[in-house]
Amino acid sequence: MKTADIIRNAVGAKPCLAHLSSEQKNNALLAMAEAIEANCALILAENALDMEHAAGKISDVKLDRLLLTESRIRSMADGIRDVIALPDPVGKILTERTITDGLELKKIAVPLGVIAIIYESRPNVTSDAAALCLKSGNVCILRSGKEAYRSSHAIVKAMREGLQKVGLPEELINILDDTSHESAMELMKAKGSVDLLIPRGGAGLIRNCVENASVPCIETGTGICTVYVDCSADQEMALTIIENAKTQRPSVCNAEEICLVARNIAKEFLPKLKKLLVDDRKADGKVPVELRLTEEAAAIIDGTPASPADFDTEFLDYILAVKVVADVKEAVDHIALHSTHHSEAIITRDEASADYFAANVDSAAVYINASTRFTDGGMFGLGCEMGISTQKIHARGPMGLEELTTYRYVVRGNGQVRK
Repeated sequence: MKTADIIRNAVGAKPCLAHLSSEQKNNALLAMAEAIEANCALILAENALDMEHAAGKISDVKLDRLLLTESRIRSMADGIRDVIALPDPVGKILTERTITDGLELKKIAVPLGVIAIIYESRPNVTSDAAALCLKSGNVCILRSGKEAYRSSHAIVKAMREGLQKVGLPEELINILDDTSHESAMELMKAKGSVDLLIPRGGAGLIRNCVENASVPCIETGTGICTVYVDCSADQEMALTIIENAKTQRPSVCNAEEICLVARNIAKEFLPKLKKLLVDDRKADGKVPVELRLTEEAAAIIDGTPASPADFDTEFLDYILAVKVVADVKEAVDHIALHSTHHSEAIITRDEASADYFAANVDSAAVYINASTRFTDGGMFGLGCEMGISTQKIHARGPMGLEELTTYRYVVRGNGQVRK
């Protein structure tokens, strides 16, 4: 089907979804989750084809993002069930008061309408986005990357079966058949039809959408996340957090890309860091982390000389840029110059340093003695997430149900006119 026809169908489905009760939406979500599990074999078969076609064309860490397993498919279904358990934001009275001449004013949460999501090689985004849109009363248009085309379409096919089972139109969940640049541009330019565009992917995709969209667009995802190890840090805690933030899943946007170390402990701490991330991982048969070091760090441990660009790069790989800084103030200054305002962490036992860091780092999530990997809708109690906004207007951080609504004012009177 042509992209223009899919957009038209989505707009036509808006009234149906906007007026569903919470019970009807939850029944639909349950049917969608059950249909995904029932179609597990088909989804895995389509994913195997995606993996076969992507092999050798994308990195191993991106292949891991593309890969589906029975466990990951169950997690997708469970994510939908988590959304069922959340309060319905639609119809929530945000404020209520009496204003001029006795008028009764209510500010009420309402759906945005049609939400388009452009994403790359993560098929789980398909179910997360559809579930959050449906619960918040929005019709979704999904535009998967070509690497995940078959997987994403199989997931949508299953979810549409769930919708049909409960008597709802399949057009509440839509996916483009075309993965070309032109189809993405059609969504970006669909002013008056698409109410919000959310890109999820690499810096290039996000920049393209932000710069070219004429529909409202939320900047998401690019994560140049920094962990600063303060001079007072519990060093064993710091090593544990850094190992988790860098190596648990390096291909995601909340993975650590930069490590800043206070000068007073650098000679003691950096050899421990190299042993953990490089030497021990080699000995255990794991992929070692490539440490890209500034001149001062390189005088302490071996690694790859860092270029200035390394501190402005989202590696999404087993690479970590390392710099020695004087103190927490220099760390905050560095973050201000290089951060994408996603997630930053300080490891410290000094409350003054922690307070300074938290007050002065301008990111969506700021951590004290914890891994940046927690910046996630599920971890934040949102069920799942539409994406992680790195901007400040409308939504910031992991986007859940409430961030997919807007509001209207309803004013009730009994004949009042303005004088």
